[in-house]
Amino acid sequence: MSDPALGSSTDRAVDSSDRPDAPPREDFPNLAAEFKGRPIVYLDNAATTFKPRTVIEAVTRHYSSQTANVHRGVHHLSEQATAAYEGAREKVRAFIGADETAEIVFTRGSTESINMVARSYGQRFLRPGDEILISGMEHHSNIVPWQMLCEEKGCVLRVIPINDRGEIIWEEFERLLTEKVKLLSVVYISNSLGTVNPVRKMIQAARAMNIPVLVDAAQAVNHRPVNVRDLDCDFLVFSGHKLFGPTGVGVLYGKRALLEEMPPVYGGGDMILSVSFEQTTYNALPYKFEAGTPHIAGVIGLGAAIDYLNGLSWDWITAYERDLLAYGTRRLTEIDGVRLIGTAKEKAAVLSFVVEGIHPHDLGTLLNEESVAVRTGHHCTQPVMKHFGVPATARASLAFYNTRQDLDRLVEAIEKAKDVFR
Repeated sequence: MSDPALGSSTDRAVDSSDRPDAPPREDFPNLAAEFKGRPIVYLDNAATTFKPRTVIEAVTRHYSSQTANVHRGVHHLSEQATAAYEGAREKVRAFIGADETAEIVFTRGSTESINMVARSYGQRFLRPGDEILISGMEHHSNIVPWQMLCEEKGCVLRVIPINDRGEIIWEEFERLLTEKVKLLSVVYISNSLGTVNPVRKMIQAARAMNIPVLVDAAQAVNHRPVNVRDLDCDFLVFSGHKLFGPTGVGVLYGKRALLEEMPPVYGGGDMILSVSFEQTTYNALPYKFEAGTPHIAGVIGLGAAIDYLNGLSWDWITAYERDLLAYGTRRLTEIDGVRLIGTAKEKAAVLSFVVEGIHPHDLGTLLNEESVAVRTGHHCTQPVMKHFGVPATARASLAFYNTRQDLDRLVEAIEKAKDVFR
């Protein structure tokens, strides 16, 4: 039996052929890619995910037979594009359990979504001396915007420390959560450690003190169901390309009451009701925050990705990925010289590690020669690397289309890399 602290699973593998709700690998054309005559083992899903054929077809269909701008035409193609675009907004609303489509703002991705909250909510409501609370495992996109805001507004950035398993130290969180905190912004699942934070419990603690909460769900929405009403968060962000959708599109969810009070970040077309040289009247939600021609095909593709996920079973996805995590953890820890970075009790399917005597960048290059794709570097979490005393890690991040055989290939490639440096 695997260590429950490292992603527990039964000894029996949850094979993708065991359940009718498992997606066929043929749904993802990129899985057939090869390098040096061998199929590529893709273990870089935390960076971006492969796209199912239905998403590719939806984007192609828009560009090949339905191209038009949205919200601005009375002709058939524009009406068709608008219906598909706004239909995708409704799919996002239902997917995350928002109350209404007015709370769903389309952006370029999680990074822009967080920046928009910082520029709009932060500029409007935060004052000198106010504190913004984040965790020690945040992606740079949930650090830098708040640092910039603090420089401009005289606010103070506070950081919840993490332990050597890569978990938030709860007692420190409680100590830092004071009446001075005016915003809590925390990652749901760490991209570099796989840690699943107790966000619901953190939100409840913040709610008791009337502190608004932003949840970075970029690494969560493709691993587990996320419901904003259940979480009771004030803001939630994610990116389409990590949800088996196109790049360049993302979502900012915000409670209507907050979005109504927030000023727009960008000015231009579609975010206005009327313009004169004397005054501009802004559009209603969510269009107030969507200036200019949007990434129409990307939004339509995101809607298709949600349709695809809705055809699967979350119970199967979570069980299957738990099994992959437990199996991968066991296989990697059997290799002499391998050290796992991030061993939280609650983890998603992310395996960050270092190999004694091999720099992660060299390791990644050698793994690539074996047609195994992992991410190497600091993963936009340099403070995490500093905490663990490493310059970088190799990261194998998994999705439901990966297999135990993929992890076996990873282990074989690591052993070959060790032979090179032996």
